[in-house]
Amino acid sequence: MQPTSELDRPALKAKVFRCMGTVISLTVPAGRGSWTAADDANLGNAAAAVERLFAALDARFSLYRTRSEASRLARGELTLRRTSREFRDRYADAARWRILTGGAFTPERPDGTPDLSGLVKGFAVQQAGTALQSLGLRDWCLNAGGDILVSGSPIPGSRASWQAGIVDPLDRGSLIAAYPLGGSTVTGALATSGSAERGDHIWVLGAGASEFRQVSVAAADIVTADVLATAIVAGGLPMLNRATSTWAVEVLAIRRDGGLLATAGFRA
Repeated sequence: MQPTSELDRPALKAKVFRCMGTVISLTVPAGRGSWTAADDANLGNAAAAVERLFAALDARFSLYRTRSEASRLARGELTLRRTSREFRDRYADAARWRILTGGAFTPERPDGTPDLSGLVKGFAVQQAGTALQSLGLRDWCLNAGGDILVSGSPIPGSRASWQAGIVDPLDRGSLIAAYPLGGSTVTGALATSGSAERGDHIWVLGAGASEFRQVSVAAADIVTADVLATAIVAGGLPMLNRATSTWAVEVLAIRRDGGLLATAGFRA
């Protein structure tokens, strides 16, 4: 993340950790020469709270952890009815999204194994944002492997926005677009899904690969952005049309051949 500004480029401080197979960063404004040891301690405490939240969700929902509820359910050691209330609630959320997206988003793999990874990271970011607000942080940017949620501005008290950079899937060293979040805008979340970083890990409707290499969705909340980005990759152009006609979102979709489809917010 790099912020835009009507003023000078702001100073920023960040804490970074790894969880859920990705890098997660919490960035806050540092002011000009006013950062203190107490500020650093507050940022460290906030990042630690976020890390604990992510770790707890990963321990419950990861299919890569052999003792997680998700893995035990996949092996038949648990039934869905006997999982925790939190697991059942997230499964119910995913099932509702399956209905809303006409099956493009699903809580199961093609073999029927429950897999909530398409929902849990966005949910973790959402919960972390609530935790940061409860700690009294007003201005921050949380980035979990491309799932971005912001609050306030990189220049506290101004209308400057955070600028979310979207990586070019054909050249991971460059950006293909940027999108303003927070500040004077009403949009606070952006999520990107696709095969550029993790391979073809999204289950595509029908046969063959998705017609989109990468999809970015900007929305008011991170769960909507994350779910719809995944659903559009899975459901292709029909799901893109459904998403843009049903939800207040902006979408940038990159075709397999490098062609772009973008709503007005990404063309501005």
